[in-house]
Amino acid sequence: MTLVKDSVPARTARSAAPAPAGRPGRRRENLAGYLFMSPWIAGFLLLTAGPMVASLYFAFTDYNLFNTPTWIGFDNFTRMFDDPRWQKSVEVTAKYVVIGTPLKLLLALGVALLLAQSRRGQAVYRAAFYAPSLIGASVSVGFVWRSLFSDGAIVDRTQTFLGFPVGGWVGNADWVLYCLVALTVWQFGAPMVIFLAGLKQVPRELYEAAEMDGAGTLRRFWNITLPMISPVLFFNVLLETIHSFQIFGSAYVVSNTYCGPADATLVYTCYLYQQGFKNAQMGFASAMAWMLLLAVALVTAVLFWSQKKWVHYEEAAR
Repeated sequence: MTLVKDSVPARTARSAAPAPAGRPGRRRENLAGYLFMSPWIAGFLLLTAGPMVASLYFAFTDYNLFNTPTWIGFDNFTRMFDDPRWQKSVEVTAKYVVIGTPLKLLLALGVALLLAQSRRGQAVYRAAFYAPSLIGASVSVGFVWRSLFSDGAIVDRTQTFLGFPVGGWVGNADWVLYCLVALTVWQFGAPMVIFLAGLKQVPRELYEAAEMDGAGTLRRFWNITLPMISPVLFFNVLLETIHSFQIFGSAYVVSNTYCGPADATLVYTCYLYQQGFKNAQMGFASAMAWMLLLAVALVTAVLFWSQKKWVHYEEAAR
């Protein structure tokens, strides 16, 4: 009886409590959220998703920007594999990615190791090394780079003075691609900052314990630094590899818009641009764009698969 009497006021109190906010309040909150997101949603649909769907359709058509697209199925893709210039663009791009990306990351890691040490004027050094990443992709830098590596320019005169008279790199089919590699390596500031942030997270106690055990500098770097910053290294490898596949501006400007000489700087995106806008073969260019997307997706999948063997996460260790 006592339990029943005590439960009556409790039920009355609960029934008198104010009800939680209902669906109208939630709908107003959701409406406000979608209203603030509407510029991004509109930009995504009109500038990203819409053009991607359109290019996927154009990839299976004969479309020259002036006439109505005509459905031709997989003809653009079969034509692509039989095109020697397309094969040349794949070769040039692969060579650029394989050479430029590792050199850029090695330089970025080396400078980050130097800047991770406490020294006077460290902030000035960081800003100076990061500055090329801010201006390196501009057209003006491309013109300057072409001037530096032309015949009779400072690079040519320096090589001649050192006993390597190979001439200007820009006009030499054997050297012009390395001119682009030098430009991308010069822009090592962004991965350097990411490496520097990763190095700051390595516990100093690990280095002190290794020194007490007699481990040298190289051994500490190999057994402590690299495993501890492997997630950061993976991120930089993934990001810089994708960026290398997308090279266009520097190759287009340095080669004076014709991606030469002898197609030596005919990177994939440069040939895509020529087919789509110079030759008005937008259907073929769309097929090339989707083939590039598939190639980048495949490389990304391989990198994610390989990280299980060399990337060490702190959560996994636990």
